[in-house]
Amino acid sequence: MSNNKFDFFGKQLIIYSDGKVPAYSDDLTYSSLFKEIFHRYIVQLEKKESSLLKIFPGKINEEQLLFLIQQLARYQKKFVIQKYPELEPYFSDSYLLNQFVESLYNYWRAYERFFVCYSDEMLMVRPHEKPYSTFNDTVESLNNLTRKLYRGICENITGEHPRIYRQLPAGAQVGLIVVEEHLNLPAPYTKLEEVNYIKQVLIEPPLIIDPPMNTRTGEFKRIEKNPLDFISLLEEKDWICYPAQVGELIIHVFFNNKFIGLGTALSNLFDLATEEQLKKKPDAIYLFGVPTSVAKNIDNDSTVFYEDKENDVLVASVPDSDEFGYFGYLKKMMLTLHNIIMMKRGRIPVHGAMVKIDLKNNKSANIIIMGDTGAGKSESLESFRKIGEECIREMTIIFDDMGSLTIEDGKIKSYGTEMGAFVRLDDLNPGYAFGNIDRSIIMSPQKKNARVVLPITTMQEVLRGQKVDYFLYANNYEVVDATHPVLEIFNSDKEAIEIFRRGRSMSKGTTNLTGVNETYFVNVFGPVQYKEMHDKLADKYFASLFENKIIVGQIRTMLGVSGKENTGPDLAAKALLEMIMKS
Repeated sequence: MSNNKFDFFGKQLIIYSDGKVPAYSDDLTYSSLFKEIFHRYIVQLEKKESSLLKIFPGKINEEQLLFLIQQLARYQKKFVIQKYPELEPYFSDSYLLNQFVESLYNYWRAYERFFVCYSDEMLMVRPHEKPYSTFNDTVESLNNLTRKLYRGICENITGEHPRIYRQLPAGAQVGLIVVEEHLNLPAPYTKLEEVNYIKQVLIEPPLIIDPPMNTRTGEFKRIEKNPLDFISLLEEKDWICYPAQVGELIIHVFFNNKFIGLGTALSNLFDLATEEQLKKKPDAIYLFGVPTSVAKNIDNDSTVFYEDKENDVLVASVPDSDEFGYFGYLKKMMLTLHNIIMMKRGRIPVHGAMVKIDLKNNKSANIIIMGDTGAGKSESLESFRKIGEECIREMTIIFDDMGSLTIEDGKIKSYGTEMGAFVRLDDLNPGYAFGNIDRSIIMSPQKKNARVVLPITTMQEVLRGQKVDYFLYANNYEVVDATHPVLEIFNSDKEAIEIFRRGRSMSKGTTNLTGVNETYFVNVFGPVQYKEMHDKLADKYFASLFENKIIVGQIRTMLGVSGKENTGPDLAAKALLEMIMKS
C-alpha cells in the first residue's frame, strides 16, 4: 500500500489502488496510510488524556513508538529489546502496551473503509476482466494482511496465541473496480468523461455505515436550466459513477467521493449497467454532491432536475453539504427521474409495493399496495409471509417502493424499478430482519429512522411485466372498527381515485413531516411536478382497472397508529389472505 493514495471524509476512508497490495503484513506499518492512522490515533488519545499514553516512559515520542510497532510486526519482544535496548521501557507494562495496540486496531476499524481499484487499460489483463481474482488479490488480501499484522504484534508483545479468533473484514469493507469509459455522450456532457465508472462491487456484509443525515426534507424541483452549465470538468479524483439499471432505464449516477458510502449502497438496490447498455445514451444523469457554491448558482432550491429536450435526457443535481447526506436523496431522485420518463412514455408510476403470491391450493394473486413511506406496504407483505407460511407456496417481490403500470393489448401490466428494498429497521419483522442481516447494508442503527438496504428480488422479475389482481391503498392512520374494515373494496373508479389522489397517511419520521398529511397520489417523485400529465394518466388507468375487473380498495395497516405497529400489518395480511383464499 505504500504507493497507494487515500482520502478521509469524516468517518470514511477511501484507499485508491492500482491493484497491488504488500506481500507481507509488516510492510503495512511502513505505508503512508498506516503512519497517518497512527498519528490521528495518538492525537485522539491526547485529546482524551487517555491512560494509554502512560506507555510512554517520558514525553510523548510518536516517532519512537511507531518504530517500536514496526519492529513488533516482525520480532518477538525479547528480540526487540536485545536489538534496541532503548525501547525496553515501553515493556514495563506489557498489558498496557497490548491494550494500546488493541485500541489502535479498534480505532482503525471504526472508519468505514472503501478500496477503489483502477482498471488500467494498459494492462494485458485488466482487473475488471477478472474481478474475482482482483478482489481476492486486493480486498481479501488486505483483510488477511491487516488481521495478521494485528495478531502478530499482540502475540509478539504477550508471547501467547489467542484462543478465540474473530474473522472480521479488517482491511476494507467495500471494494470497487472502476474504469475510464469512452462513451458517446452529447456535447454538453463531455465534461463528465474523466470520471471513472464502477464495473464491479464487493461488499463484506453486514455493512454498517453512519451517513450524516437520517431524514429527507422537501421535494425535487424542476428548473429551466441545465445544472451542468454551471459545472466545469468533473475531476477524476473527486467523483465516481454508478451506472444504474432503474427498471428498463439507465441512469448514470455521479457521486462525490464524500458520499462514497451512500453511492456504493446503491448496489443493494440497483444492478450495474451492462456493457451493451453503456454503449447507449443514458436516460438520465444525476450529480450527487455538487459543490455548494456551484449549487447556489444553479438554483436557490438545492434538489433540482432539468429536462434536456434537445438531447432527450434528464439531469439532476444535489449539493455536497451534510444535510443531503441521506440515502433517500440519492434513491428518491433516481426514482423521480424514472417516473417522469415513464409518464412521458404513457405509463403511470406507482409509489408502493408489489408481490406475486402462489398458494398451495393452486390459487395465486398479484397484489399492489400503494402508499407513502411508512404506510405499511412492505410490512404488510412481510406479515403476509409470516401468517401464510402454512398455505403459501411462494412469494415473489416485484417491487418494494416504486413501479409503473402500462396497458398492453387492453390489459394492465406492472413493472418494477429496483431489485432491493430501503426500509425502516424498526418496522421489519424481527425474524425477517435476522434472516437477511448477512447481506444487508445497515444505516445509522443507533438513530431514529435507522434503515437497512437489502436485495429482495432479481432484475428478471422487475422487468418481466406482471398482471395485476389487487390494487390497494395502504391506509396507516385509521383504526379498524365496525365502520372501518381492514379491507374495504371500492365500487367505482371515481370512488377509488378520490382516496388515491388525496394520498392521506400518518408520517413515520422518514421526512421532516409529522402527523397525518396529504400528498397527491402519495408520490412527490414525479407526479407532483407533472400534475397535468399525471391527472390524465390517472383517469385513464383507474378506468382501466375497473374495466379489467381488478379488485381496487384500501387496506388499513394501522402502522401509524400508536400501539398497532406490529398487530396492524398482521391483521391486514390476515384479511388479505382470507380474501385470496375465497376468490
